[in-house]
Amino acid sequence: MDVQTSVAAAATLVSLAFAATVLERWIDRRRPQDAAWAWSLLLFALGAASLWWGATSGWSAGPFRAFYAFGAVLNVPVLALGTVYLLARRRTADRISAVVVIACTFAAGVVAASPITGTFVADELPRGSDVFGAGPRVAAAVASSVGALVVIAGSAWSMVRLLRSNAPGARRGAAGNGLIVAGALVLSYGGLLNSVLDEMTGFAVSLLVGISLIFAGALTATGTRRPESSSGGPSRRGSVDQEDELEHGGSEDGH
Repeated sequence: MDVQTSVAAAATLVSLAFAATVLERWIDRRRPQDAAWAWSLLLFALGAASLWWGATSGWSAGPFRAFYAFGAVLNVPVLALGTVYLLARRRTADRISAVVVIACTFAAGVVAASPITGTFVADELPRGSDVFGAGPRVAAAVASSVGALVVIAGSAWSMVRLLRSNAPGARRGAAGNGLIVAGALVLSYGGLLNSVLDEMTGFAVSLLVGISLIFAGALTATGTRRPESSSGGPSRRGSVDQEDELEHGGSEDGH
């Protein structure tokens, strides 16, 4: 197994681990942002798995369409939707969610139906401009740029609020948001690296590092729960409320 395949496989497994962790939180607390984050990490896993597929079997229309859809178009907008649910009013977030679902469905259809305009080299990850017309490339550019802006701006805003807060664990939450910002920047840089340098190994490494930073940021921001106690200790509900306060920067505004 070469470096490209190994790193793509590692990125797939890390994404699945993160998705499983966030899914467990959603099952426990039923918060919409957790559902959005779980879906986004599943999409990251599918994008990494598509990269793994292409690196293993050679690049062709099938693995590249899957990689482009999951890894360049769909994942970041859904990740950003989690930020929207965290920071916006529920009714507003629900409306934005409907728009995101419709837009992502349309964009996925564009990627699936657009004709291939170039040829593939089996051992090279192509640029979108090498094999696609304008439609899929515009979809990827809009989705990644707008989604990354929401994630970075939202996490940075939360980080500033937490640094100004006296709530317990606020600095830990700020550090977690900082890691999420760093992860989003690394993922954006990885896309640029693929577009400019056409280096599959560099893209795979940036994918693994970016996903790992986001994973670490989420775990750091939420921390660990206080255990349930039947003898007057902190209750499960109380620990959940404390986590919600931490993730919102010490405020429940917007909900």
